Amino acid sequence: MTQLLLTIFLLTTSAFAQSIRLPWSGHGHDPQHTGISQVAARPMQRILWQTPVDLNRQYSGTNLLAHYGSALITRANTVIVPVKTGVSDGFRVEGHDGVTGALKWTEPTDYSLPPHNWVPQYSPVLTPKNRLYFAGAGGTVFYRDLPDSPDNPSGSRGQLAFYDIANYVPATFDANVKINTAITSDRYGNIYFGFRVSGTVTLPSGTPLVSGIARIAEDGTGTWVAANTAADDAAIAGLPANLAPALSNDQKTLYIAVSGGDTFGYLLALNSRTLATTGKVRLKDVLTPAADARMLNDGTASPMVGPDGDVYFGVFENSWGANHYRGWLLHFNSTLTQTKTPGAFGWDQTPSVVPASLVPAYTGTSEYLILSKYNNYAQVGGDGINRMAILDPNDSQTDPIFGTTVMKEILTIAGITPDTEYLFNHPDAVREWCLNSVAIDIAHHSAVLNSEDGKVYRWDFHTNTLNDAVTITTGLGQAYTPTVIGVDGTIFAIGNGILFAIGENAP
Repeated sequence: MTQLLLTIFLLTTSAFAQSIRLPWSGHGHDPQHTGISQVAARPMQRILWQTPVDLNRQYSGTNLLAHYGSALITRANTVIVPVKTGVSDGFRVEGHDGVTGALKWTEPTDYSLPPHNWVPQYSPVLTPKNRLYFAGAGGTVFYRDLPDSPDNPSGSRGQLAFYDIANYVPATFDANVKINTAITSDRYGNIYFGFRVSGTVTLPSGTPLVSGIARIAEDGTGTWVAANTAADDAAIAGLPANLAPALSNDQKTLYIAVSGGDTFGYLLALNSRTLATTGKVRLKDVLTPAADARMLNDGTASPMVGPDGDVYFGVFENSWGANHYRGWLLHFNSTLTQTKTPGAFGWDQTPSVVPASLVPAYTGTSEYLILSKYNNYAQVGGDGINRMAILDPNDSQTDPIFGTTVMKEILTIAGITPDTEYLFNHPDAVREWCLNSVAIDIAHHSAVLNSEDGKVYRWDFHTNTLNDAVTITTGLGQAYTPTVIGVDGTIFAIGNGILFAIGENAP
């Protein structure tokens, strides 16, 4: 039965066609952000090639506090890489040959970041028709067709705006209107993203433009809704940075989160065609359910939609450090009318889907399991034994740390490398996992994990071991990053502002 359900899932969710199933089209692979790769990952034996994603890395001591957007992979194996070019701003997009890493083309952008602490990610998207969209200045979006061609013929690129490009006034819009989330595409080529507005911006119709969520249809027609209108709460300021909007399996519902700053927020369900609100839930802390959970602008949590339509979203705890900075992975039904069992870690990640058939040790009844980061930070009361976990979203256990009811652990695995910074008080402390989205290799029943120890590992679900480790850096503290599996099985991971392509040794 589980195998049948898995087959149905692969045919009816984001995997509607070859064009969606194989390429890595955006954050978390697909519009649901499941992280599932239909391509078997190659053996992890060596670095095949590498290219920087940050030309001006800025360190805070020994830490690199910058988020980086996911690499994208076309059907023809062009690797599309967003690159930060300036000290604190400036971006371009590059296309590389997936086999050799050779640069095929470069697209400049005039995009500038909204106010931030840690550098937010710059995250383009590929549509099923192989059109590339990437953010520009003033809330505009550039597109490029033929992303596999080194020569971009006239007419294969353009610029759109959700408020109509005819209304774009650079002198007003560039400084005040900024896209501040990843871009997500549905199966038809419609795209969705969040934007922030500062100051006073008024459209020719007389309508004030305020922070919200935008949709640009495949034909270029744009619509938008204010975040505070969508939430029906005037205290809402907009969407948090780094969030990637998610779509339901039937593509009819768009899931986003909106916040009133770092203090509170809502998860919203919108009609993906009209952007009308169809569901809303105020996000609450698990330890103190009467209190709001926090939504931090430095996080990278995005909604993830499971095969059954349930929605998962990570939040920070209400009282700083009360859950050892683990936050919570909140869990809802598709209409956001039912709150289900949470996960014990949620902040700063998008969980991945693991079909239950990939985990032989699992004997429960759930169709799928959840892969979650499971760090337990020593600097804020944790034991420093930073782990990854596979959880049953439909079963529960008592959290051994604070006694709350959380998703049941099916498998957990700790990092390998001791964390010398905390060994004096925490002799078992290990370097933390450095992930905000994890690639799932269903062919090999495993996941691809990136660690702050500078290594990329394969987590084998059969043996519950870490193997095939490849060293990509000497290790450093850095913001969390995604792992990706390309159309030829090449593995991609980011370390120290560099994208590494990983595969097997030459014959």
